[in-house]
Amino acid sequence: MLSLNRVVVALLLFSAMTAYTQTGKPASIRARDLGIPFDGLPGQFNAITDVPGVEVGSATLIRGEGPLKVGEGPVRTGVTVILPRGSHSTDPVYAGWFSLNGNGEMTGTTWVEESGFLEGPVAITNTHSVGVVRDSMIAWGLLHGALAQPWALPVVAETWDGYLNDLNGFHVKKDDVYAALDSAKTGPVAEGNTGGGTGMVCYGFKGGTGTASRVLSKEQGSYTVGVLVQCNCGRRPQLMIAGVPVGKEIPGNEPYAQLAPAPLPGDEMKGDVGSIIIVIATDAPLLPHQLKRIARRAALGLARTGSISGNGSGDIFIAFSTANQHADAEPGPNTVKTVSNERISPLFEATVEATEEAIVNAMVGAKTMTGIDGHTVVALPHEKLQQVLKKFNR
Repeated sequence: MLSLNRVVVALLLFSAMTAYTQTGKPASIRARDLGIPFDGLPGQFNAITDVPGVEVGSATLIRGEGPLKVGEGPVRTGVTVILPRGSHSTDPVYAGWFSLNGNGEMTGTTWVEESGFLEGPVAITNTHSVGVVRDSMIAWGLLHGALAQPWALPVVAETWDGYLNDLNGFHVKKDDVYAALDSAKTGPVAEGNTGGGTGMVCYGFKGGTGTASRVLSKEQGSYTVGVLVQCNCGRRPQLMIAGVPVGKEIPGNEPYAQLAPAPLPGDEMKGDVGSIIIVIATDAPLLPHQLKRIARRAALGLARTGSISGNGSGDIFIAFSTANQHADAEPGPNTVKTVSNERISPLFEATVEATEEAIVNAMVGAKTMTGIDGHTVVALPHEKLQQVLKKFNR
């Protein structure tokens, strides 16, 4: 007889698959569809949008092929946005952020640290489009009356897609940011070569956007934790999936090898030029300092996939809570709730688990892509991955 937990998991997975097919688009393959074992119970969509109110939108830019012509292409980039309370709310959320390795950018974090609030969407794009995305988010906020105060300090993060994309061509425009914000919705989230993740590489395979969620038990508060990653980090030999050294079992064709100096003996990690942005959402009532603790735990989920957070990697994480609405209401004082520190560990565990799965989902959902100068990044081969997992009894 099936245990109650297994029955619940089966029902939730069936519901998620049904939701995907009801969108009118084919349900994409995800890590669990390949039989990859993960700990914890996912939400309905196994996505950051399982946290009530959270919406995700994106704009994907793919055009041109052949030799790089700066300003013309080929273009393999985009932008992804996460709206904590949806597009119709100006109510800030408590937030905290953490930099595991700072060779990257996440704007607006000085005010997040100072105020404890995230006052609008989080956007993720390529390294050289941070400025236009930031300015466009302000313009969109003005247009929709969505600014929380008379000035705006948007949170915009980046990872580098210069191996596949005409990075210096500045192809992300205001209209693309508007399209991402206007398309934001709840429900399933597109993964792999989408939005800001379009041109990204993860552990030497095609990477990009990935997401996952966890739902805590009633005894633990019934809270939901959702994670979205833009994955562009790691080298092939590092990759671990479900505890299996997949990267070592599927070697070859690592695209960044030709960009880095030859490693010294025993220094296989030299030349790590990737990054990862991790956004964590929860409906658990947490204060800013607790959310910083949550953000730190994303590093443990990243480590489960093998990353050492190398010198060239911008590994920056932000966490927010949709609880405690109107916590900044004037004139105050305002009453807020919070989970006690003695009961926060299940939320740590959920963050670690969802982060790990979101990264694997990004690779499983991505497809082989060719970009500038014929550069090609191969997708993680599903059948070979299953064979490797079987070899290690996983």
